[in-house]
Amino acid sequence: MLLELGLKSLLGYLLGSLMGGLIVGRLRGGVDIRSVGSGNVGGTNALRTQGKMFAFWVVLIDVIKGVIAAAVLPQLRIPGVDIDPQVHRDWLVMACAAAAVCGHVYPIWYGFRGGKGAATLVGTLLGIQPALLIPMLAAWLVVVLLSGYVGLATMCASVSLPIYLCATQAPLPAALTAFSVVMAVFVIYTHRSNVSRMLRHTEPRAHRLWLLRR
Repeated sequence: MLLELGLKSLLGYLLGSLMGGLIVGRLRGGVDIRSVGSGNVGGTNALRTQGKMFAFWVVLIDVIKGVIAAAVLPQLRIPGVDIDPQVHRDWLVMACAAAAVCGHVYPIWYGFRGGKGAATLVGTLLGIQPALLIPMLAAWLVVVLLSGYVGLATMCASVSLPIYLCATQAPLPAALTAFSVVMAVFVIYTHRSNVSRMLRHTEPRAHRLWLLRR
């Protein structure tokens, strides 16, 4: 019972555990970006410590695995595993997508020390409904331009998705709404260190994007 849901969610988690930052670092001669900068394995720390091209490939890998988890895994025919009529397809998609984001944050391949989930979340939304990224990108740009804080912009962008759904969708799509709320809370949780640094005024700002800088 629910074998398809459990197995595909597990595959989504394992896929999410493939960290772009560590894969690119290994190909670049064994660079471990967890030992430099903020110690985070995501795209922001990669950009600050290794440069634009390194960060580009890191983000690309992390986004692609989210796309695969949301758009490919739910449709995958696994030998010996039948399509479960008890599992609604929308909920299966969200389960695979959420599992990939969790895998990115807590990767089994790398001692459960991963990124903060934003790039993989973007990938899952590309696989689910690309138009959902428009309000998120708008929110991200407004916040980063006004504050200079990338982490704050990312948190606000994740919160903007359930707000956008509540404002534009009637009736609300249950699976997508639940996914958006859970992911917003999860992204805020993974950025708790950013919140702490912002409160201490030690969080780096993106000065090239920050319009209100002194």
